[in-house]
Amino acid sequence: VARLYTDGEFLAKLRESFAGDYRLRFHLAPPLLARRDPINGQLQKREYGGWMLPVLKALARLKFLRGGVFDVFGYTAERRMERRLIGDYQKTMETVLAGLDHENHALALEIANLPQQMRGFGHIKDANVAQALARQAELLASYTAPSAQRSAA
Repeated sequence: VARLYTDGEFLAKLRESFAGDYRLRFHLAPPLLARRDPINGQLQKREYGGWMLPVLKALARLKFLRGGVFDVFGYTAERRMERRLIGDYQKTMETVLAGLDHENHALALEIANLPQQMRGFGHIKDANVAQALARQAELLASYTAPSAQRSAA
């Protein structure tokens, strides 16, 4: 997210779209700073002013820390889940490729494209991941079934 706001394109579009005096407001829920809603446990967004742009620029420059010991965001549950999903996807695709043929090609593509549905952040991403994994289980059951059973499904 930091790179999206600081690559220059965002500010150029702002200047192109708005004239005069305007104020930037960012609604963010930084994983290490945001409070949790006492009822549902979800991170609560807070409003931050334009002073966040230099902070976001600094974060964008620290991308090289990703995946290492000093990746403070890498310890969050969401990042751990993302790393687990990568490994799970690789295993799933090994299964898919081992059984790939002309009859199940379309089903294989549908399975391969499921991660595209795992978008968002926080509870939105959690819900999308759960939905995609449920669909993956259905598709894999059909995919790994004998071809006679697959054509009946």
